[in-house]
Amino acid sequence: MDNAGDQRRMQSNGNNARNDNALEENITKVIRKSPAVSLLNLDDMEASPNGITSTDWSRLSQWIQCMCIVTFDLNLGQALEFVYPTEFIPTEQEVTNICYMAFPDSNSGCMGDTKFHMRLRMSPDTGRMATTNQFRCFNSDCPPALKADQSHYWGFVYFRQKRDPNLPRGYFQKSFIIVTRLPFFNLYYEMLSLLAQKYFNEGEEILKQACRQINTEWPALQVGVTYNLPLFEQCYQILIPRASSRKTSSHNDSPENSCPDKIAMYKPISVKVIASVNEVELFHSLSFIIDHMYTLWELVLTAEPIVVVGTSPADCSHMVQTLVALIAPLEYCAEARPYFTIHDSEFKEFTRECGKVPPPLILGVTNPFFIKLLKDWPHMLRLVDNQLNIQKQQQLALKNARNTSSVTSLTNTGPLKINNSIQSTASSSAGLANSSSEGSTHGLYTKYKPFLKKDKTLIKKVMLGLKTKRPEHVQTALLRRHLLELTQSFMIPLERYMASLMPLQKDISPFKSAPNANAFKLEDFLATLELSGPHLTSPLKGDWKGLYRRFYNSPNFRGWYDSRHKELQLTLQDLQLQALSEANLELWARDKQEVEIIDMILKLKQKLNLYNDKLANETTGNWISSNGNTANNTRDQILAQINCMKELLPNDLKNVVNI
Repeated sequence: MDNAGDQRRMQSNGNNARNDNALEENITKVIRKSPAVSLLNLDDMEASPNGITSTDWSRLSQWIQCMCIVTFDLNLGQALEFVYPTEFIPTEQEVTNICYMAFPDSNSGCMGDTKFHMRLRMSPDTGRMATTNQFRCFNSDCPPALKADQSHYWGFVYFRQKRDPNLPRGYFQKSFIIVTRLPFFNLYYEMLSLLAQKYFNEGEEILKQACRQINTEWPALQVGVTYNLPLFEQCYQILIPRASSRKTSSHNDSPENSCPDKIAMYKPISVKVIASVNEVELFHSLSFIIDHMYTLWELVLTAEPIVVVGTSPADCSHMVQTLVALIAPLEYCAEARPYFTIHDSEFKEFTRECGKVPPPLILGVTNPFFIKLLKDWPHMLRLVDNQLNIQKQQQLALKNARNTSSVTSLTNTGPLKINNSIQSTASSSAGLANSSSEGSTHGLYTKYKPFLKKDKTLIKKVMLGLKTKRPEHVQTALLRRHLLELTQSFMIPLERYMASLMPLQKDISPFKSAPNANAFKLEDFLATLELSGPHLTSPLKGDWKGLYRRFYNSPNFRGWYDSRHKELQLTLQDLQLQALSEANLELWARDKQEVEIIDMILKLKQKLNLYNDKLANETTGNWISSNGNTANNTRDQILAQINCMKELLPNDLKNVVNI
């Protein structure tokens, strides 16, 4: 019996090894078959007009890094055909990633026009990374979801594919990409539609004109200001909100940059008001999986690895962004790739080098190859088959059309609108690889057991909206508010406990270094939940403590804690400096040696310099501190203290220390 069992186990292990080897060979074959990525004619591109240097594009670079065109060359494969401004040509590795991800990585046959977005890791080039300094002040004052990315680019892609018998392959394939560091999805998708249509009709010169217009007519990037941003005959009105913080803008919220004065050469003016620059339509993606929304919320909150599988990069990128938005206003601090291919430079890092423990990551993929490759991932979200839905729409159109010859092919221009009759499904099956068949149902495949029970009242309300055909934006507003309140209920106890870690005022001495905040102790925090936990403000019931323990070990907690701890330390330093400015140093100096007085003067000057640097950073770009008067008073008092100490020294020592 034992021998037979051993033989079966050995045979099973041998089969698994052969399967792994076969998978490895398939990966190698796919990568080897990859078309070469190249830059076409970039050496021959028109030089920047009037001798413009990269420094002249400083205003443009706040909003857009560059615009690119990727085409399919019969000899080279995917190739970068055009970049503007030419000073911002991406590095070789960035070019490779842009080219491969600019085209759908599946056999979905995305005919027509497709819009989606991607996220690219920035090459570790010191010159490029240095330009991120201009975003530091912006990031310190804006909500986490709007922060300029310091290490990645966002790419907004407009892919066009259509039949063309005049071309060797019989197809026209080309992508227009806007590369930026800002996650302003709604703004850039609007710009993408406008500029792509103009490019396909008028050519590359229109993109150069767009860059020049943005560089000269768009204002500097700021928080708390309503902007009118002109682009040809269009004008986008946006508001970049400020986070709840110590700072306020010196500007009012009246629209900045009047359109008619700036773009009189482009008439008539059409103003497009964008209510939110970054908030995606949640209901658009969640309608087919609404019954499992709370499970997804927990998975994203605790930064669990999730792979989103679809047939269209538009659906995948929109779903990934929806998942990240579930935990707003908490910042998602793990990795997320709205659209990912096997040719990405991070492919090995994310799928093979991590071993059997997947990284905290959300991946959006369209290539069915990933289903087998990521069979060890614990959570897989399969989207509704976009192409299947398109085929049904085509069949319905053919059935209802009397003149079938007049029926045109349907195009995929954005996230799929899901039929209300589609039911969501979920499976706890461990064999995710078995779900790779063509007929596999959509839904969430996971073994995860949620800590909290779902709010059935909210789900019934949303489902009723489906039956009554409630507008999608109303459904989204309902979901967004509910999820916001849920996340806030979860985070408020953490914020309250974090505030309690601040040392007492009596522990702050003007003659000692600023004290450190007390350490975060999980068990001490959990002990506070009985009297001030989320169960007091949230309708959800369940194991809140278990969820907090899981959250405590996630990148989201570490990101939140590091940010709050830094704020506490800065506050303590400010309080210590204020105490020093109000101290009676003349009384302190009565029994002190001259060397001690000199040491105090040098320390005061050092603190004053640091304080001045901090205020300078806060006021960059017309941002000012809400307690600006207090800050100026503190600075003046420190100067007075230095002068007071100076008068206690003989003249020769004043000259020695260069005071």
